[in-house]
Amino acid sequence: MKLKRLIFLALVPLVAAMGGKPEGEADQSQRYVRGMVPAARSEAPEVERPTRELAILSAAEADPAQFMWQQRPLVIFADTVADPAFVEQLAEVRRDSIPLLMRDVVVITDTDPAANSIWRRQLRPEGFSLVLMDKDGQVKQRKPVPWSVREITRAIDKFPLRRQEIGRSRLP
Repeated sequence: MKLKRLIFLALVPLVAAMGGKPEGEADQSQRYVRGMVPAARSEAPEVERPTRELAILSAAEADPAQFMWQQRPLVIFADTVADPAFVEQLAEVRRDSIPLLMRDVVVITDTDPAANSIWRRQLRPEGFSLVLMDKDGQVKQRKPVPWSVREITRAIDKFPLRRQEIGRSRLP
């Protein structure tokens, strides 16, 4: 214990000589008190947030080829617009869209089985269905029940292409 104190006392003048605060200058930093939330630092880099809105398109407006290697389609099927699972899923996606934007997701809705869209011909849903596709056009997840945005983004983050994107973003 005495040795630690001696080392500390020997280092204090050395640190002050190397550019520490002058003796007359008051310490501007706040000490942490239990229960106190520390103030945000002005030097902290801001997280880049997408400024655009989440695209929600009907199946008639969208062609699967236009999203190839550009965006991840999240296709929501239902037999009617009034399907409770469809309404719940769409509300969930609209409520928390930023994580989906950060993962290049576009939402496609198809509520008309009689129209027989290209999405229905390719994916062949039955009733309510949530289909998550990757940028390469492959179906990665199919769910017969609504999913939260958190569950969707966790599934996307496990895709090999997404893992490559994350890896590339850390390169200088």
